[in-house]
Amino acid sequence: MIRLIFLFVVLGAGLFVGTQFSGQQGYVLISIANKTIEMSVTTLVVFVIAALAGLFLLEYIIKKVLYTSVTTFNYFSVRKMRRSRRYTNEGIIKLLEGDWKLAEKKVTRWANYHDMPLLCYLVASEAALGQGDKAKRDHYLELASKQENSELAVQLTRAKQAVREEEWEVAASTLETLKAEHPNNSIVLSLQKTTYRELGEWQALIDLLPKLHKAKLIDEQEQNELNERAQCGLLEDIASQQGSEGLINHWNKLLRKTRQSTHLVGCFSKQLIARKADAEAFTVIKETLKKQGHDDLYKVLPELNLADTHPVVVLLEDAVKKQPDTPEAQSALAQFYFRAEKWPEAQRHFERALSLRPDVSDYAYLADTLEKQNLSKAASEVSRKALTLIDSKQ
Repeated sequence: MIRLIFLFVVLGAGLFVGTQFSGQQGYVLISIANKTIEMSVTTLVVFVIAALAGLFLLEYIIKKVLYTSVTTFNYFSVRKMRRSRRYTNEGIIKLLEGDWKLAEKKVTRWANYHDMPLLCYLVASEAALGQGDKAKRDHYLELASKQENSELAVQLTRAKQAVREEEWEVAASTLETLKAEHPNNSIVLSLQKTTYRELGEWQALIDLLPKLHKAKLIDEQEQNELNERAQCGLLEDIASQQGSEGLINHWNKLLRKTRQSTHLVGCFSKQLIARKADAEAFTVIKETLKKQGHDDLYKVLPELNLADTHPVVVLLEDAVKKQPDTPEAQSALAQFYFRAEKWPEAQRHFERALSLRPDVSDYAYLADTLEKQNLSKAASEVSRKALTLIDSKQ
């Protein structure tokens, strides 16, 4: 538009000047090397205007040709990109439907034309893994890693796939890399929880729990359960490495609140018993039971191998007097009477425990106790009840 206005202005100016100097065309001489060109001023003006018009026309034609070429190229590029997006969307649906082979085919067919090839290769890696082809999975992850800004997405996909396939060492190595740059990523934290638990990295899991709770990935109840499990696992590791002395030293360094957990007291006691430190185990259990009774601790008492069982019997007799409806205390006391061959007392407490809850082990003990008293018919009846209970659990 500006060029047309310019031409009209120049043409108008030429017409005006031409009318003013009509009959006085003037003279123009152009000399170049050995050549000369002669013309009137009017001819020169017409020539200049024609030349400008020709240049403008040539510019228009060139631009039109270039625009047509670019438009054609863009049309085919956009068409390919749209097709790639469509195939990728269909591939994701097939992945969700479990059609791994078709999903892989669709997302990789036009991946080079997709505006985000990273997505195509990550979906393809999932499809390859679904087919059990780990080599192809790794190939697609390698292609994905070559895309821009792909590190986090690729490493998270690799870690999730490793966890799913129970490749715990691979998962741990990948998560350790992510942990340095993305310590608060919720997916990284969740995967670390599973990996540490499966690998028995108990101290690492204990250190991770506050972050998991802060990120609202676990509630307080799950945090306590995981902490007890990790602490129990750590006690076992220390006991196997440092023996009962190292185990006791570690226990004494724990927070008072932690040592008050009856579950952990039971774990600690079992590790002591396994290393012939039964007297120390009994001391810990006794002190805990004085503060609060707990079925798991009563179950541990019959496992003790003590030279003098009288203190344990006294403890249990006192417990069943105060809380006669505690089946585990009744059972534990009955087992000590059984060892001492006090058959009537053992029978009475086994029967009391079984009246409160059924238990296969107590039925077996009771049957033996009755046999020792020559009560074969009653022993057979108890044995049948035990078999019935076993069948019902299968």
